[in-house]
Amino acid sequence: MDIEQKQADLIDHFVKQASAQQGSALGSIILEATSHPSLFAFSEILAVPSVAELERTENSVYLEVLRLFAHGTWSDYKGNSGRLPQLVPDQVLKLKQLTVLTLAETNKVLPYDQLMLELDVTNVRELEDFLINECMYAGIVRGKLDQLRRCFEVQFAAGRDLRPGQLGSMIQTLSNWLGTSDNLLISIQEKIKWADTMSELDKKHRKEVEDRVEEVKKSLTLKKFGA
Repeated sequence: MDIEQKQADLIDHFVKQASAQQGSALGSIILEATSHPSLFAFSEILAVPSVAELERTENSVYLEVLRLFAHGTWSDYKGNSGRLPQLVPDQVLKLKQLTVLTLAETNKVLPYDQLMLELDVTNVRELEDFLINECMYAGIVRGKLDQLRRCFEVQFAAGRDLRPGQLGSMIQTLSNWLGTSDNLLISIQEKIKWADTMSELDKKHRKEVEDRVEEVKKSLTLKKFGA
């Protein structure tokens, strides 16, 4: 089973579980979902009415945890750990994996120093083991570890849930890219047209030269026999 299908099946499972519960009973479901080693998307669970209804209730902390895993990073958790429950080891691992995905969204070359800071990793060996065993083997990223340059070159990274307001920014980015692509296509077409024109002119010039050579040959032949 590929990673996309497995994600879809897990999301469907947890959406059904969450839809059947309310209030504090959702806590165990959210804990299980955010601890699952193969689940990296949570927006569908966030959209479940009973989950959204946790807002501004005594159980709102469960909603905050789910939002953290949908959009946040390990640094976000550390900055808000005072009002969030302590994460279990599987949640810590998951949030650090998600942190790598967030960093890869904006930069395809991730310096080791930045990664160690963001992930609370103390040495390069530990960092590389994490990237290999917990990220690349998990299928969420592909890339190259460059020990000489002390960086991780990202070749592929799975996408995270869209943050609030991010969709508009993505649409604008895609619109800009489309405009740039259209301009590039026009430029290429103009260059092809120019190349075709130059090719025709070259053919015409070569024909004129060949005709002139033939005329010279005929002239020389006539002079030879006339002499």
